[in-house]
Amino acid sequence: MDLREIARRARVSTATVSRAINHVSTVNPQLAKRVWKVVDELGYFPNTQMEQSVRRMIERRVEGVAILTFGMEESLLGHLRFRKVPLVFVDVGPDAPGIVNIRINYLNGIRQAVQHLAALRHTRIAFVAGPPRLKSALARTEAFKTSMAEIGLLPEVIVTGDHTMEGGMRALVELLGARDQPTAVVCSNDMTAIGVMREAYDHGITIPTDLSIVGFDDIRLAQFMTPPLTTVQMSQKELAQIAFRALLEEVGRESRSTQKSEYELITSLILRRSTAMARVLNHAHREQ
Repeated sequence: MDLREIARRARVSTATVSRAINHVSTVNPQLAKRVWKVVDELGYFPNTQMEQSVRRMIERRVEGVAILTFGMEESLLGHLRFRKVPLVFVDVGPDAPGIVNIRINYLNGIRQAVQHLAALRHTRIAFVAGPPRLKSALARTEAFKTSMAEIGLLPEVIVTGDHTMEGGMRALVELLGARDQPTAVVCSNDMTAIGVMREAYDHGITIPTDLSIVGFDDIRLAQFMTPPLTTVQMSQKELAQIAFRALLEEVGRESRSTQKSEYELITSLILRRSTAMARVLNHAHREQ
């Protein structure tokens, strides 16, 4: 099943189908209604690799599905709400009966990171945020702001990245152009932090002597960086264990739950060697 078949049955163009399922506001409401009627009848999911995988699992009548992703199309969420199988989400679960959501406690790990930097006498701490379209990225940014406020510091330097190494490289260039350059940077994910480290090398900035860096995720590559990256760990193993346990509990219920269930995964700081004591004059050579 593809967009052309939906367009044929709804008597609209494929472009209209595409705009409708992506919730483009300019689509005629009546045409969008026709598209969604066909979509519901056919059980169609938007054609991406992840979404097609979910569709195949549900079509095989599996007893439950765990969707371990931090971003998802609203159209797919809307469809999954009405499926008669237990569904486990990470942070993006809709507020509906029978839905299990694993809530990531971003604040715990990011608070530890900020307090660790403060203990090293850093007061100019910057944050490289992730894409605003991701709820998880927004949650990490809010956790940073809260953590800074808790120790009496203003989260004044926040730049937006895109969770890629290239985005981290661009972010450091932007930070170096700031009037009051940071002595430490907390990043929304490890790939961003690795990009910051790479750009720092090109600018002759030594990590952590000149600039302390903290990542988020604790991907495998983090421990092999030079220096090894201090980061906030979000255990993938623990996440999978929670999802599996939640699915087993939901599948084992005699009747489907009428309420949304929630579990929590707590993040924590992993200390390595990309942070050090702040130096008062550690940026003087770049200000000359």
